[in-house]
Amino acid sequence: MNDLRIKDLSAHVGEEVTLLGWVYNKRSSGKIKFLILRDGTGYLQCVFFKGNLDEATFNEAGAVGQESTVEVTGAVKKEPRAPGGYELDAKGLKVTHATEDYPITPKEHGPDFLLDKRHLWVRSSRQVAILKVRHRIVKAIRDFFDERDFSLFDPPILTPAACEGTSTLFETPYFDLGNAYLTQSGQLYAEAGALALGKVYTFGPTFRAEKSKTRRHLTEFWMVEPEMAFADLNDDMDLAEEFLEYVVQTVLKDCAEELRTLERDTAKLKNVERPLPRISYDEAVEILKKKGSDFTWGDDFGGADETLISEEFDKPVMVHRYPAAIKAFYMKRDPENEKLALAVDVLAPEGYGEIIGGSQREDDYDTLLGRIKEHKLPVEAFEWYLDLRRYGSAPHSGFGLGLERTVSWICGLDHVRETIPFPRMIYRNTP
Repeated sequence: MNDLRIKDLSAHVGEEVTLLGWVYNKRSSGKIKFLILRDGTGYLQCVFFKGNLDEATFNEAGAVGQESTVEVTGAVKKEPRAPGGYELDAKGLKVTHATEDYPITPKEHGPDFLLDKRHLWVRSSRQVAILKVRHRIVKAIRDFFDERDFSLFDPPILTPAACEGTSTLFETPYFDLGNAYLTQSGQLYAEAGALALGKVYTFGPTFRAEKSKTRRHLTEFWMVEPEMAFADLNDDMDLAEEFLEYVVQTVLKDCAEELRTLERDTAKLKNVERPLPRISYDEAVEILKKKGSDFTWGDDFGGADETLISEEFDKPVMVHRYPAAIKAFYMKRDPENEKLALAVDVLAPEGYGEIIGGSQREDDYDTLLGRIKEHKLPVEAFEWYLDLRRYGSAPHSGFGLGLERTVSWICGLDHVRETIPFPRMIYRNTP
């Protein structure tokens, strides 16, 4: 195996090297042929000059098809005008797999065609940049919590009951035990972890059977959900803003090249620093009314409402203390106003909507039992969850961040479908 990669070439200027990769693009100019080689770490311009090569090699460089697998040998030269700042003065070319009629060409393709060819589309420079940013966000998430003494706590994907209601669950038969459901959230299990380990986070795939076709929705997506014992809503908001600052600033530092490829306006991301603005639900409603909205107090914010609210700020805004009637059963009520839940949503700027939803959890057994009954949820399915209030209950709080919406916002994408290798939506479950 040849371990030399395009990203390593700065240390090999003047040396003759051999690289393995794929032909990303090519062009000709008389006695010179240019192949753009990709290997997953970068892009390299390989220059084939007729005077330096035998005729067969020169002709092969002109005939090789897009996405053919090749082995190129040549001298590394510094060239600021070339992709990545270096080029290869090619001396040899070996085609190890010839590709013809590659379906994704430099011309424009519609989204349906590209999604049908998603297994190939992920090779494009734009998609590679998005997936590298996603990778860095994932690492930043893990680093943030690991460095702050949170323990990773893995919840089940198959669950016996709903976390936030039964209307958006994927159901599957489960042997002789009836039905099981694909998880909507790891939160309830994270609460068990917090009361055992103090501070935990879950990070994995979640599923929502929402019949939504908006640019913000997937049916399968990833969520990170920290949970903290002995923490109230203010502690939760403190953690959320520190977390967002860390993730965004890390990506700005480590993914400058990818953000340039995506033509992202990074000035707007540089604003993501503490403190983030905090407004109540009531204050958010006032913003909507001042903007001419006919929004009714007590309703939940839709995507258009979130956009109008976030337009007032140049960084993410935290909206807290929502009407309890529109929030989940496990959220603690505000002791100063029983109609309000101690909940917080973080709305990203630039129209990207909610990226974090969290709350202080109800820690009183009798109150929680009453809420489960009020929401007509099966008490027997939540006996284990009630045990957390029977034995060693404590104030605790947490939130969930949707990875794909966060990637979409940081990358400045029009649709969340580009943020995950193989998107699942209500009209698509292939390839």
